[in-house]
Amino acid sequence: MHNYKKLKVWEKSMELSLLIYQVTSTFPSEERFGLISQIRRCAVSIPSNIAEGSSRDSSKDFSRFLRISIGSSFELETQLLLSKELNFVSESDFDAVKNALDEIQKMLNSFIKKTNAEV
Repeated sequence: MHNYKKLKVWEKSMELSLLIYQVTSTFPSEERFGLISQIRRCAVSIPSNIAEGSSRDSSKDFSRFLRISIGSSFELETQLLLSKELNFVSESDFDAVKNALDEIQKMLNSFIKKTNAEV
């Protein structure tokens, strides 16, 4: 069992979630129940699954939740790319989110490998 609040990847994904809320606040209001909702749910899913997985008794269970987190991160990336194409997000905001997301994805990949080695 891990203390998720001490995991750097959880901290970084919480920061990303806050950034996502800021960035999506500038989206068109008609996207409130569309992309805004979907993007925010994906972003929040990343640290949430890390936290939930950390409560599991086995490394195998924890690894499963980490894989869900990384899946959410790629879903988020896809939605951000669409948002960029629709000009809902500025280039600088997109770059900031993409850089944070890339770092989190690398951290999750490493953590998954480490956790799988413990199984």
